Amino acid sequence: MNGYVRLWTTDPAAWERTGAAWRGVDALVDRRAAGLSAGAAGLRDAWAGTAAGAAGDRLASLRAELVSVSPVPIEVDQVLTEFATRLRRARARLAGAVARIDAAGLGIDRNGRVTVPATASVPPGATVGREAGPAPARVTRPVDRAAEAARLSTEIGDALALAEAADREATARLGELTAAARAGWVTPPPAYRPSPGAEPALVRRWWDGLTPAQRRWLVVYEPARIGRLDGVPAAARDQANRLLLDDHRERLLARRRELLRRVPRGPAELAGVARLDAVLAGLATLTDRLAAPGTGDAPRAYLLGLDPTGDGRTVVALGNPDRADRVLTYVPGMTADLADADGELGRAARVAARATALDPGGETSAVLWLDYDAPDFVHEAYRAGQAEDATAGLHRFQEGLRVTHEGPPARQTVLGHSYGSLVVGTAAREHGLAADALVFVGSPGVGVDHAADLRMPPGQVWASTAADDVIGLVRPPVELAGRAAVGAALPWLAGDVVGRPDDDLWFGRDPTDPGFGGRTFPSGRYGHTGYWDPANPALDGMARVVLGR
Repeated sequence: MNGYVRLWTTDPAAWERTGAAWRGVDALVDRRAAGLSAGAAGLRDAWAGTAAGAAGDRLASLRAELVSVSPVPIEVDQVLTEFATRLRRARARLAGAVARIDAAGLGIDRNGRVTVPATASVPPGATVGREAGPAPARVTRPVDRAAEAARLSTEIGDALALAEAADREATARLGELTAAARAGWVTPPPAYRPSPGAEPALVRRWWDGLTPAQRRWLVVYEPARIGRLDGVPAAARDQANRLLLDDHRERLLARRRELLRRVPRGPAELAGVARLDAVLAGLATLTDRLAAPGTGDAPRAYLLGLDPTGDGRTVVALGNPDRADRVLTYVPGMTADLADADGELGRAARVAARATALDPGGETSAVLWLDYDAPDFVHEAYRAGQAEDATAGLHRFQEGLRVTHEGPPARQTVLGHSYGSLVVGTAAREHGLAADALVFVGSPGVGVDHAADLRMPPGQVWASTAADDVIGLVRPPVELAGRAAVGAALPWLAGDVVGRPDDDLWFGRDPTDPGFGGRTFPSGRYGHTGYWDPANPALDGMARVVLGR
């Protein structure tokens, strides 16, 4: 079967389902490892002596072997899902080329060759020659049709080449896994480890200097370190963080049991239990999303960071950001925490889905970056401290995306909503962001008074605020207090001598104001949280910025 027919008939979803089935093997490995641990514990309680020690050592050895291969099902799932993603892109490009072939009145055979009909029909009512009459429709000359056929043949070839390259790569990656299983899956690496806050470029050089077996050893035995280290590729971070999910859940449950055992049990304990319940619910929802098979509408999730302490933090990518053409990093605002992660991830997903609808032949990865302590209450959101604390982490994460990306650089967009826009703006101002565009929606100000202070290329700072978004009513505290005081004593002067301009918000000039120097896109009247509504033109605006349009 030739490549053209094979691409038309292949089903990317079948590969995604196969990957999800492999991922299910990971749960089986976990159960077997837990069973061996329980058996060893029971053995120690009931048996002593040399033989008992040898039996215990053997059980420990078997468990270590199981644990060492636990990332294998996850990695197979990654390979097959990414293969399916590339097949879907290739099919979208092929479908687009075939549609243009039909529109041009050309033909295509079963081998994918574009053909030019022997004669071209003249549209009804058109005249050819010098006779007067209605304006003739344009008649495509044979040379033009040949040129169009050649151009579309190239498009067909590009789509087939993408599918063939994806096939070769997936075959090679699976072959490497098979060879590793025979030769030794894991090998301890040298003693050096980069610090948690190390520059991503340094981390990437260290990672590249390790063998595949050494990298897998680190994923298996040091997942907490690898899972959060910017500069480590997304696939390895995803494997490491998934291996930690059960440990996180058990620690939270143990803490909850401890609080419930306290006597007397006061308000602090009850509040602690309620917070843990919220985090556990968020973790369960996130786990369900991680278990879902990747599809065209809902790409496979990559867990790039998870910290369940406090209100909980997480970094989740939909689609592998190291392989995508475009990467969106979304920073949510006030009240965002692990319990809300699924809803916030849905917002990022809707932007990516709209970008894919506008450009089916490209690949977009959307990342929820909820790796900061977002304000829980309005009085906390009045201060910039939590945004300032988040800036170094966001800067480092974006740098990590740059250094781990494969192939030509992706177009990177960072989107901040509400207080998250202050996080993005402050990070850009203080550290710079590895981004090609910044987007602010529903912003209370971004920490600067002009787009030029964000260290971004001209024309790549965008903003939108709905006319009915209450964020447009917030004003700096000095202005509010001053207007109140002067207004009471000298009401006729309050609007002229007190406070800052009316286009200033709580954290600086309104980024949608012409004086800010950025660019804007429209939003309908959907309030403070409606920018992602399917009917809101703001969703198209965000998607087009991601695409670079």
